[in-house]
Amino acid sequence: MDHPQAQTVAEFKARIEHYLTQTALPDKAAISAKAYLKATCMAINDVIHHRLHETVQRHQTAQSRSINYLSLEYLMGRMLSNNLHNLDCFAVAAEALQALGVELTDLFEEGHDLALGNGGLGRLAACYLDSMATLELDAMGYGIHYQHGLFEQQFHHGRQIETPDEWREYGSPWEVCRPEAEQEVFLYGHVEIDTGEQGKVTKTWHPGQIIRGVPWDVPVVGYRGKTVNTLRLWESRASSHFDWVAFNEGNYQSAHIAKNQAETISKVLYPNDDTAAGKELRFIQQYFFCACSINDILARFQERFGDDWSQFPSQVVIQLNDTHPTLAIVELMRVFIDQHQWAWHDAWEMCQQVFAYTNHTLLPEALETWSVDLFQRVLPRHLEIVYEINEWFLNQVVNQQWPGDVAKRRALSLIAETPEKSVRMAHLCVVTAYRVNGVAAIHSELVKSDLFPEFHQLWPSKLVNVTNGITPRRWLKVCNPKLSELLDQHIVGDWALDLTQLAQLKSLADDASFQQKFMAVKRHNKQCLAQTIWQQCQIRVDPDALFDVQIKRLHEYKRQHLNLLHIMALYWRILNEPDFTMHPRVFIFGAKAAPGYYLAKEIIYAINCVAETINNDARVKGLIKVVFLPNYRVSLAEKIIPAADLSEQISTAGKEASGTGNMKLALNGALTIGTMDGANIEIAEEVGRENIFIFGLNVEQIKQLNNEHYEPWHYYHQDSLLRHVLDSFLSDQFTPGRPGELSAIRDSLLEAGDPYRVLADFQSYCVEQQRVNDTFCNSARWAKMAILNTASMGKFNSDRSINDYQRLIWSQIPQKKTLQQWSQAS
Repeated sequence: MDHPQAQTVAEFKARIEHYLTQTALPDKAAISAKAYLKATCMAINDVIHHRLHETVQRHQTAQSRSINYLSLEYLMGRMLSNNLHNLDCFAVAAEALQALGVELTDLFEEGHDLALGNGGLGRLAACYLDSMATLELDAMGYGIHYQHGLFEQQFHHGRQIETPDEWREYGSPWEVCRPEAEQEVFLYGHVEIDTGEQGKVTKTWHPGQIIRGVPWDVPVVGYRGKTVNTLRLWESRASSHFDWVAFNEGNYQSAHIAKNQAETISKVLYPNDDTAAGKELRFIQQYFFCACSINDILARFQERFGDDWSQFPSQVVIQLNDTHPTLAIVELMRVFIDQHQWAWHDAWEMCQQVFAYTNHTLLPEALETWSVDLFQRVLPRHLEIVYEINEWFLNQVVNQQWPGDVAKRRALSLIAETPEKSVRMAHLCVVTAYRVNGVAAIHSELVKSDLFPEFHQLWPSKLVNVTNGITPRRWLKVCNPKLSELLDQHIVGDWALDLTQLAQLKSLADDASFQQKFMAVKRHNKQCLAQTIWQQCQIRVDPDALFDVQIKRLHEYKRQHLNLLHIMALYWRILNEPDFTMHPRVFIFGAKAAPGYYLAKEIIYAINCVAETINNDARVKGLIKVVFLPNYRVSLAEKIIPAADLSEQISTAGKEASGTGNMKLALNGALTIGTMDGANIEIAEEVGRENIFIFGLNVEQIKQLNNEHYEPWHYYHQDSLLRHVLDSFLSDQFTPGRPGELSAIRDSLLEAGDPYRVLADFQSYCVEQQRVNDTFCNSARWAKMAILNTASMGKFNSDRSINDYQRLIWSQIPQKKTLQQWSQAS
C-alpha cells in the first residue's frame, strides 16, 4: 500500500478494499456499486497522481514550451475505462474486482459523463488533451467547471425538454480542488485616467464587482501512463458568500444574492442568449474563464522564471480553440500594461508571439461579435485596449497595404460599424495570433479564400491547416473491445499508438474468414445497441437490419431534415409502390438542439412524430424503424458508433469545417454517405471513392447555385416524390388530428428559401441511398468496404494532429524582440 504503482492483482484488490472502508457504509451487508466505483477510482488515482507529480517535475527540468489550451468545452465522457486502458492496468483491475464479486464493466454504467461540452468542439479538445499527454508534451487545458454542463435532454410527446445535468450531484472522483491557485476576476466599474508629472498617462480600472475563480483539476492520462497532464476548470464563487447583516435584519433571500449571482457564471454551458441578460451572462462567462486562465498562466510562469520575461515567448504558447477564449488576448494586454507597467507596444508584441487561433466554422453567424455597449458596461478597460489594437492595425497595417481604401478599413476593422456597433472577435484573433489554422484541407482553403481573404493577403504565411483527428484509445480500444481484440490478433505493432498500423488489414479485406470475424464483431455490437434502444425507447430493432446512424449536434447545416425527407420518401414508396423492395433499415438519431433554436427543435419533434407513425404501422412490415435516442453524449456515442453500418455526414458542402464523428464511425467499420465537405474529402482520399458513398453538390457548385437565383420551388414541382413528402408536413399523417403541426420544416425549405440547399441535393441523396441498399445486400462486398474503411483511418489519429500543431504552430516562436529587450521591458 505504500507504493502507489502496485501492479499485481492482489495489491490492486487490497487498495480497493482499503478505500471501501471510506466509501461504503460499515453497517451495510451489501456494498453499493457506487461505493465500488469510487473505491476503484481512488485506487487508480494513487497511480495517476504519483505520475502527475513525476510529469510536473520532468517538465520543469526540461523547460520545454508550455502549451496552454483554452477551450470553453471539453467532452471528456466517462473516465474510468479510458484511464485503465491508458495506464495499462485494465486486466489487473478487472481481475481484482472479480475477486471481490464485482464486474468491472458494470461499474462503467455507474459513472457520469463529465458534462463539460456540447458537441464536436468539446470532444475534439478532449481527444487533443489525450494526445498531448500521450506525446509527452508539457500541456495544460483550461475550461469552466460547469455545474450542469449543457443540459440533459428528455422527450415529452416528442418534443425536446431540457433538464439540469446533475453530473456533480455526488462529486466526481477524478477532480481535485486547488484553492491555492484561486484567482480574482473584476467586472463592471469605471476607468480612472491619471496624468503624472512627466505627462505619462496611466489608467486604473476600478471594478464594481469581484468574482473568485476556484480551480478544479482533472488529470489527463496519456497512453501507457508515463505522462499525466492537467485540465484546470474554473468555478465561479462570490468574493463574500453570505451577508450576515441582511440575514440578521430578516432579509433572508437577499443574504444569498451575491453568492447566487456569482455562481450563475459557471452554472451552465452556453446560457440562452436570446435575451439581453443571457447575452451579458455568456459574455461574462467567457471573460471569467479567460481572466482566470491568463492569470494562472502568468503565475505558473513566474513561479519558474520570476520576472525574466525574456523567457516568456519561448516558454508559453496559448492556443485559442475557436473564438470563445478571445478575451484572453485583451486580458493579457491589460495585465502587462496596467499591472506590470509595460509600454503598450511591448505588451502588444508579446501577445503577438504567444497566441495562436483555431477557426472551426465558415458560418458568418457563428463568428462571435459582442456589442460595444455590453463591452463598455462589463469590461470598460478592455474596450479601450480593443480600440487601441484596432487603431494600430488600421493605421500601421491596413493603410500601408491599401492606403486610403475606406471599404477595406470597414471590412477589416475590429469594430463592425453596424447600427449597434460590435467587436468582431474572430478579427481580433486573426490580427493578434502568429498562426491561424483551419481544421480540414478544404476548410483551411475556404478560410483563406472566402472567410478571411484580406487577412490572407496581408499575412500569406499566417493561415495553415491542421486536419482534425480522434484518439483511437477512446474511439476504438475503449468503446469497441471486440474489434480491438480482433485487431490485436492480426496487426503487428501497437496500433493504438501508431494508427497507421491499421493499414496491415488491407491485405485481409478479401479474406472470407477475416470478413466473417469482422462482421461478427459488428453484429455483436448491433445486438448490444438493440438492447440499449429497447431499454431507452421501448423499440424493438433487428440486428440484421442496416443500422443507419446520424449522431451530431442538431443544426440546419448538418441537415438532419434531409435524412428525414429520405425516410419519409421510403415510407411513401412502401405504402404506394407494390413492387418496391429494400433491405430492412434502422435509422438512428442522436442530437441535442440549443434551447433557443426553434427550427432545430422542430426538426427533433418531426423526427419523433415520423418515428411514432412508421414504427407502429403494420404495413411497413419492419422494413423501416426510426429511433431518436435521448440525451446524446459521449457514453451513448460509445455504444452507437461500434454498431453503425452507415455514417450520415450530409452537411451542405462548404459548411462543415471538418467533423470528427465521420472519423470515429469509419474507424469502427461504418461506411460513410456524405457530401464533399470538411474531412469527408480527406476520408474519401484515404479509403478510395469506391469505398464511400458521395452525393450532392460540391463547394464550387454550391457557390454557383448561390450566385444564381436559387429557386426551391423548382425542385418541388420537378420531383413528384419530393412533392408528396413536403406536402405531408401540411397534413396530419404524422400528427393525427393536428394538421400542419410540422409545417415549420416545409416553410423553411420552400418559403424561407432553403438556405442549406436541402432540396437541391435530395434526388442525388436518394440515388446514393439506393446504392447503399444494393451494396449492403452484397455481404462480401460490404464487409470488404468496411474493413478497408477501418484500415485507412491512420491519418485521422489525434496524435498526428497534435504533431502537426507542434510542428507548424507551437514550435514556431516569432522573434520580434531580442530576449534581452523583453527583460528590459519589465
